[in-house]
Amino acid sequence: MQPPDSIPDSIPDSILVRVVEEPVKSTTIVDVLLGSLGLVGALLLAALVLGAILGGALIGIKLFRARYNLESAPDSESLRITPQ
Repeated sequence: MQPPDSIPDSIPDSILVRVVEEPVKSTTIVDVLLGSLGLVGALLLAALVLGAILGGALIGIKLFRARYNLESAPDSESLRITPQ
């Protein structure tokens, strides 16, 4: 048996890890402007796509009603309003 105060013969190798943080990149006015222009461009593109879809749907409904004679009576005829 070894005495309790003695150092063991085999000492495991130690591994030292040094954590190095990356430098913080500061935000400049150019970064803000480019980000805002990108956001405006994305919103503009979304508005154009949704507008085209809605416009196409309205035109399609109008053509469908005209093809199958599903036009509703104009308000002036249903209220029997006549020009004088």
